[in-house]
Amino acid sequence: MTFAELWTGYLWPLIVIVAESLLLLVLLLVSIAYVLLADRKIWAAVQMRRGPNVVGPFGLLQSFADLLKFVLKANKGVFLLAPLVTCTLALGAWAVIPVNAGWMIADINVGVLYIFAISSLMVYGIIMAGWASNSKYAFLSAVRSAAQMVSYEVSIGFVIICVLLCAGSLKLSVIVAAQDTRFGMFGWYWLPLLPMFVVFYVSALAETNRPPFDLVEAESELVAGFMVEYGSSPYMMFMLGEYVAIATMCAMGTILFLGGWLPPFQVAPFTWVPGVIWFVLKALFMFFLFAMAKAVVPRYRYDQLMRLGWKVFLPLSLAMVVIVAAVLQFGGLAPKG
Repeated sequence: MTFAELWTGYLWPLIVIVAESLLLLVLLLVSIAYVLLADRKIWAAVQMRRGPNVVGPFGLLQSFADLLKFVLKANKGVFLLAPLVTCTLALGAWAVIPVNAGWMIADINVGVLYIFAISSLMVYGIIMAGWASNSKYAFLSAVRSAAQMVSYEVSIGFVIICVLLCAGSLKLSVIVAAQDTRFGMFGWYWLPLLPMFVVFYVSALAETNRPPFDLVEAESELVAGFMVEYGSSPYMMFMLGEYVAIATMCAMGTILFLGGWLPPFQVAPFTWVPGVIWFVLKALFMFFLFAMAKAVVPRYRYDQLMRLGWKVFLPLSLAMVVIVAAVLQFGGLAPKG
């Protein structure tokens, strides 16, 4: 077979097919871009809005601008690293969570500080995602999240101080053991520190961006918040990190206020149940409270969220630290050692 026969019989028809395919794909994609624009315009008209009208004449280049934004992220490395940071930190917090006597990866002397540090660092994943998304909505959501987490971590810090004053240790296993009294569940810290238990519960909702404090993901203002540019596996990692953080807060509530793995009463048949079962049941109860808040409480406005954190919880928790310290000191109840 000569080259002329190969060219006319195979190569040229192949080139024509490839060119026709590329032309079809380009025309189809351009058409889809304008179908998308038409969809947004029609939707806007029904809602008595103008729709996209800034980029290009009558907004005709809006879809191509959106494509350019997706392709040219502010920093692809940071964009992909953000969900990994969030997920890794959330999982790392569980290294010091004791689910039973002696059942933990590391029973370190500063377990509470470790958890507090990890929860504080998680905001960096959100900030990285908001900045690297190259979207005003995502960045505004990240800034909101940072302000929200800082506001409520202050209250959680004072709540933890109250518990530490009563237990006399930063070790999570010792905090649980300090609640092992003859009064059973009435000797756990939820009762003597009831205001702090309430503050911890509400602050944990805000700390994990759960309703009614999910303003960083408020659909009416920020669509999906800092995750709006993410999809597939990175989005899954953000959601995984969020729910692991919720589980961590439920576990911390169990350890700090509900006696950890201790049974409600130190008598049979309660003592027959393994401690890990009691821990799981208490953590599930905490999660039930989280879920009920999402179901029955309407979303707060952002100014209400900030006012609650700084003008209500901060003075209340600070006053409780003083009261608890005074009662322990002058009542002769301070833990020894």
